[in-house]
Amino acid sequence: MSPLVFITGASSGIGQALAARYAAAGWRLALVARRDHELRAWAAAAHGLSPGRWQAYHADVSVTDSIVAAANACMESQGIPDVVVASAGISVGIDTAQRADLDVMARIFATNNTGLAATFHPFINPMKARGNGTLVGIASVAAIRGLPGQGAYCASKAGVVNYCESLRAELRPSGIRVVTLLPGFVDTPMTRGNPYPMPFLISAEDFAERALRAIESRKSYCVIPWQMAITAKLLRIVPDALFDRVLLRLARKPRQPGA
Repeated sequence: MSPLVFITGASSGIGQALAARYAAAGWRLALVARRDHELRAWAAAAHGLSPGRWQAYHADVSVTDSIVAAANACMESQGIPDVVVASAGISVGIDTAQRADLDVMARIFATNNTGLAATFHPFINPMKARGNGTLVGIASVAAIRGLPGQGAYCASKAGVVNYCESLRAELRPSGIRVVTLLPGFVDTPMTRGNPYPMPFLISAEDFAERALRAIESRKSYCVIPWQMAITAKLLRIVPDALFDRVLLRLARKPRQPGA
């Protein structure tokens, strides 16, 4: 039987591009999204994606019982995945001086952090019993340094990096691999409203191709594209005073409408 990949956030952006790439590689798909009607319409229309090779599950990863139920339904219907990709995430600008933005921050953490852990949780013991499996966390180069107006998003993605690093050490003896991917700027609905330059912008399809290669090469940590890896390392060593002066000139990511 073909291997199975479980992907959250599969109705658009990186998650959908990863689903298409895994489908092209002959994998079976377990696809998860809040907007599952859009997901089903895409999967049904996708070239070469026969009905027996995919199944869609409705879940909100920010609600733990919701994503756990979807994971359990997947295992009952399709079996234990070989790869689990926690791709669902949100990116919204915040202003900590605004009370409503604290609630926005809580939703970002619930999706990007707790939701990622809740996505992995149901599969860990079954993968341990089987002796293998791969868990993939989608972080961001925004994890490297904080950006003005993006405190919640940057903090959440730094949390993904450190959480996955901790989990990787915990699970190494079990045969379960943990992979952390850090996209740079990827052309998706999430980034198209960014009011600032996006160097080394790549398509979602390009990211998916490179991500699949990184996962299959057994890397544990990979920045995509490689140019952003160099940029991220340089950003890390830039003195704070210079870093702050440069960022003062940048436009900020928009806050959530109505917040």
